[in-house]
Amino acid sequence: MAGGVGSRFWPMSTQKFPKQFQDILGTGRTMIQQTYDRISQIIPAENIFVITNKEYVDVSRSQLPEVPENNIVGEPMMKNTAACNLYMANKIAETNPDANLIVLPADHLILKEKTFLEKVQYALDLATDHDYLITLGITPTRPDTGYGYIQFIDKGDSEAAKVKTFTEKPSLEIARTFLESGDFLWNAGIFVWNTKSIQKAFADHLPDMVEQFNSCEYNSGKEVRCIELIYPKVAKISIDNGIMEKARNVYVIPADLGWSDLGTWTSVYENAAKDEQKNAVNSKYVMTYNSRGNVIRLKNRNKAAIIDGLKNYIIVDTDKALLICPRDHDQLIKEYVQDLKNFKKGNKFI
Repeated sequence: MAGGVGSRFWPMSTQKFPKQFQDILGTGRTMIQQTYDRISQIIPAENIFVITNKEYVDVSRSQLPEVPENNIVGEPMMKNTAACNLYMANKIAETNPDANLIVLPADHLILKEKTFLEKVQYALDLATDHDYLITLGITPTRPDTGYGYIQFIDKGDSEAAKVKTFTEKPSLEIARTFLESGDFLWNAGIFVWNTKSIQKAFADHLPDMVEQFNSCEYNSGKEVRCIELIYPKVAKISIDNGIMEKARNVYVIPADLGWSDLGTWTSVYENAAKDEQKNAVNSKYVMTYNSRGNVIRLKNRNKAAIIDGLKNYIIVDTDKALLICPRDHDQLIKEYVQDLKNFKKGNKFI
């Protein structure tokens, strides 16, 4: 899934070139390329599909030349994650009605790749033998209010546990109780299921959406036009709200993957290499004085910059914009972007 805008990563991530197509961590590979590198170790390129906004199809193809062109699919508009999951399940089922699917966000960081691949293989085997909707749950390391949580029933000796509840972004107090209880995991948005299982779940819980998507003829010349006609009418709902929270056959595999959704500049700072002053810098020509705990990103890595007296700040410089704000204000960046849009339209800042 590679259709998001990543507005919390402005100004590096923009609507025209969002974060999944950026080298956020300075590794030499973009987030979507890292996701491909990871999963292609066990899934052949011809079986890997990308679903994104139609305006990102060309950049997806240029960054993933190994993936067949027809496997990179463009949605006519953003409709959250339920629609794209049903779309791709139907499209793949038309080729192989017994296929098992793994659904991956294109912009997540996973440091423990060997463990990840082992858990994925186990989940795929489980989906072959059982009518389960499976998710990977991340072992929480802190009471974080930015993640969704999965509560599971004691799994005993099994590697998978039945899911009891989903909770989206709790308060800090509730997040602390979740951590203390020991039976909650972070929801990573990574799913594994058989095409028949997920199609049945949609039929049970989102029948109107099923009827809309069943009107299309997949992998034919008529597909794109049909999708364009139905998408404006399709409900905008997440796969979590539409399916996972309602289904009774949801199982979670707890996993310590060195995972981050890289949802904010602070999460980038936490996962990036740092210098002696604990600054995360992507350019050799940045000089810092009395500055500590900053994330500094310059689009032009040959550009010189001097930072003096800043502690725990985000400094991001691009061709068209400059952001300087405290790291603990990173959740406000979406508001900054909206205010800037209003400003450009002739309105005043709020």
